[in-house]
Parts: sequence; structure tokens; C-alpha cells
Amino acid sequence: MSNSAPLIDQFHRRITYLRLSVTDRCDLRCAYCMPERQEFLPRKDVLSLEELHRLALGFIARGVTKLRLTGGEPLVRRDMIELVQALGRKLGDGLEELTLTTNGTRLAEFADAIAAAGVKRINLSLDTLDRAAFARLARRDSLPQVLEGIAAARAAGLQVKLNTVALKGINEGELPDLIAWAHGQGMDLTLIEVMPLGEVEEDRFDHYLPLSDVRAALERRFTLTSTGHRTGGPARYFDVAETGGRLGFITPLTNNFCDGCNRVRVTATGQLYACLGGAEQVDLRAALRSDDPDGALVAALDQAMRIKPLRHAFAIDRPGAAPALARHMSMTGG
Repeated sequence: MSNSAPLIDQFHRRITYLRLSVTDRCDLRCAYCMPERQEFLPRKDVLSLEELHRLALGFIARGVTKLRLTGGEPLVRRDMIELVQALGRKLGDGLEELTLTTNGTRLAEFADAIAAAGVKRINLSLDTLDRAAFARLARRDSLPQVLEGIAAARAAGLQVKLNTVALKGINEGELPDLIAWAHGQGMDLTLIEVMPLGEVEEDRFDHYLPLSDVRAALERRFTLTSTGHRTGGPARYFDVAETGGRLGFITPLTNNFCDGCNRVRVTATGQLYACLGGAEQVDLRAALRSDDPDGALVAALDQAMRIKPLRHAFAIDRPGAAPALARHMSMTGG
């Protein structure tokens, strides 16, 4: 790539973290994320393995040092491990960390290969340890496979961090025990507020649980001490004295964290979204498929830096409110 200038937006934030979606498809149908009959993209619209690799190399050339592969569920893509292996070869050569986010259903099959490619840690989405509650929430009875995947990942030497969406009336009462279980297994856990992305069958307002309330409740059971630990994302972490583990909070609604944003997201169709909560986008697929892909990609990334907003404007403030954006989280990349 002819331009190796770092990616710096109009607010002087340096972009060093790319979340790259490899598919919008998922083998779960979590009620807060998508409808049961979700329509997925035609495969012809999704970037090829070679295009995903070339795109990632373009970002690394511009100073991105952390790359997270996401979906949908990335492990449902057949050639996913080939991409992990190819990108793993850039570790120590511009790329400092390669990670992925998964729901865990297929992790038992791929954990060894992921670790062998150079991945050190993964994020795994898990909202409940109750099998019936999991089946209701995910609309699939897949908790045993997820737990098997966690065990396989840890056996392969992967550090596992759990991501848990806090949901009023669903897992609210289980959160302290889930935290204690995760810490007992040697895993950090991060709580996340439900995000108003895409139409779903339920009203997110009914299950929106502010993490300020969750933290207050947890502090009646645990001693939480703020820590400076960071993983490159928006979570703010606390040490939990009683468990010896670490607890994170991601608060897009109650405590906007955008001022220090170092991230952009690219969908499986090559659309760069400069902000998870914004409509600003740049078509990287068109750049990749142009007559001058290197030059067009440089120009597209420069354009993305010019349009990246200061902050998002998420809100779940009333029953029946429309989502902040029409696109689902599975489309944008988690």
C-alpha cells in the first residue's frame, strides 16, 4: 500500500483497532439481537477470503495493531480458520493482537487451530448458565455445546473473557452467580447494556437494565475496586475482592464512552462504519474491486477518518421506541 500514514480522525483520535466481520450469519437467534426469521445476506455479497485478508493488511499498513474477527458468528464461515491462520502470520509484523468474538457453539471443533494460529484470547458471549433460559433467549438449545467450547478453548491455552448482556427479567437475578462462576473458572466477565440496533420481535425497553443499577446491586454482595486494566475496547474494569476476578462494564446508554474511541468496524460486505451507533459509512468493497484497489483503499480510509463522529446517540428511553439504527448487530459486527 502506497500510504502508511496512521489513521487519525478529525477529533485527533488514533484508530488502532479494527473489528472485521466475516459473516452476518449466526446459528443462534438471540431475542435481543435479531428476529427468529432473520434474513441473511446472499453469499455473493460477502467479501471473499482474499478480500478480507487484503482489507486487513491495508488497515495494518495504516497503523491498526489490534484486529478482532467477528460476525454474526465467525465460526460458521467455512474458510474462517484459513483467514485466522493468514492473519496470524502478521503477528509481530505490524499486528500486535489477533482476537475473535464467538458464541462458542462451534468452538470445541476449532479451539486448537485458533490457538495454533497465534490467537491468545477470545471473547465469548454467554448470558445465562440456565439451560432452559438459554434456549428461550437464544431460541436454540445450545448451552451444552457452548460449555464444551469454553472447556476446549481453555484446554487449548486460550484466555476466555465472557460477554454478558444484562437483561431485566431474564438474567438479572443470575448475574452475581454468573460472575462468581466465571471467576472461579479463571475467566473475566464483562457486562453490557442492550443496544438498540435493528428490529426485533420484543420491545428492548422491557428488558433494558442500566448497568448503574446492576453495579449498585453487585456492590451489596461484592467489593469492587476500579482498575486501570484495558483491553483496547470500551470496557471499564473492576477487581472483585471476593472472587479474585475482574469485572468489566460496557455502558453505551448510561455512560457514553466515545471520547477515547480507537475503533472502526467493517461489515462482511466491506462497509466501514466509522461508529457503531452512526450511519456514517464508506464502501471498502467498491475500493477493493476497483481498477486501483490500493489507491482506492487509501482514499476510502482517509474518507472514513473525516466522517467519524465524536459520539453515538443511543437511547432506550420509552416503550415501543424504534431502534437507533435499522441494521442489526449481526450485520455490523460485534
